[in-house]
Amino acid sequence: MQAEPPGPRHEWLDDEAGPVVRPYAVTGGRVTPAAGDFDLVAFVLATRDTDPDDHPHLHPEHRHLVELAVEPVSVAELAAHLDLAIGVVRVLLGDLLTGGLVTVHEPPSTAYLPDDNILKAVANGLRAL
Repeated sequence: MQAEPPGPRHEWLDDEAGPVVRPYAVTGGRVTPAAGDFDLVAFVLATRDTDPDDHPHLHPEHRHLVELAVEPVSVAELAAHLDLAIGVVRVLLGDLLTGGLVTVHEPPSTAYLPDDNILKAVANGLRAL
């Protein structure tokens, strides 16, 4: 039988919860990424031959991000997998991008979207069918 840890016990904390760390502790108090803007649908990919074990300075969250990004994955998916706020994930990705451990592929800008008149013409053509 496991002994109770010393100190007060909170009703919202149980043995399955694991360690509780505030997001600002994970980012070292930073709220903006060191590099990159990281759109929610941007794809992140670990650089070739990136082994998180070769970088002992990385925190566990950094390592997990690199492991998840072995195949292209969106920033939003990374946040969901790590169960962290998107702002925290952006800061961590900025660290990885600065270190050359990941690449980020942003979606095309809205400058490449068709003109509103073209979209209206297509909609009118569909209605006419």
